[in-house]
Amino acid sequence: MTTAAVPRGGGREAITRAARESFAERGYHGSSIRDIAARAGLSLSALYHWHSGKQDLLAALIEESTEEYFRRCDEALRDAGDDPAARLGALVRATVEYRISRQVESTIAASEWRNLDPAHRERLDGMRAAATRLWADLVEDGVARGAFRCEHPGDARRAVVAACNAIAHWYEPDRGLAVPDLVDRYTAIALRVVDCR
Repeated sequence: MTTAAVPRGGGREAITRAARESFAERGYHGSSIRDIAARAGLSLSALYHWHSGKQDLLAALIEESTEEYFRRCDEALRDAGDDPAARLGALVRATVEYRISRQVESTIAASEWRNLDPAHRERLDGMRAAATRLWADLVEDGVARGAFRCEHPGDARRAVVAACNAIAHWYEPDRGLAVPDLVDRYTAIALRVVDCR
């Protein structure tokens, strides 16, 4: 009995990198599994060792980058203490830094979400809902404690999240806008939106 060769070192990472590049350049429908394998420097059989196909690759790319986002948010909130304004600033910072450092993945997730099959979409919708709940709980806690005085917490939360997420679409490092300055700017915007006194 013969067994298929298992890719050595960096096989999975090479596939992820190749899929990210191909989806960013050509979109989901314009990318072929053969092209992704070629970009990764692997055979099709080696690619199939890690992923069952292009749909699985797209879902894995979105899931892995979303898990990293949650890790960053958890770390930021853990260090922020209990003050609602500090916690909101920490979540804004984690989101802005993530959207800048993972621009390609952020753009792919936003533009290719519609191409996920129902099973993948249902599973990943849970991650999206968890992110929404993270922000909503933070804003609602600030309102309940009198730190935020916005009349419409849900709308305030949507406005802040949309602004932070949009950074992935327009940010260019060579514009001369340093990331810490952008974080400060968006934190100030967020605090005004929730009417932090």
